[in-house]
Amino acid sequence: MSWAFYAFLSAVFAALTAILAKIGVRSVDSNVATAIRTVVILIFAWGIILVQGSYKQMFTIPRFTLLFLVLSGISTGLSWLFYFRALQLGEASRVAPIDKLSLVLTIIFAALILKEKLTVAVVVGTALITLGTLIITFFK
Repeated sequence: MSWAFYAFLSAVFAALTAILAKIGVRSVDSNVATAIRTVVILIFAWGIILVQGSYKQMFTIPRFTLLFLVLSGISTGLSWLFYFRALQLGEASRVAPIDKLSLVLTIIFAALILKEKLTVAVVVGTALITLGTLIITFFK
């Protein structure tokens, strides 16, 4: 399977996450909802690596790599906390597009930090995503 197939599946499940989370945060504090979600993901992820046997790699991860995985985990946790709070306060159809501005920010960060090249198509597409997000958010 190609990276694009997995990226599409990621998008499908991210969309379902928004809908299911919006329903789930109706009657519970958003931080409690995030904690429950985190426990489920923890069990799910550990179950996968235990079944696959890839948990053995944990003992050979370089410190530099581990540092960035930990920082990524902190970033993910903060993202989830803010996302669930936003879903609790706003409409999923307005929260999700703003959340997906992470795509625009990822492209910018990738260019600045990872030195990835920006093509005309990427710049135009990024501008259109931003414009679409603004339209959905402010002109609904």
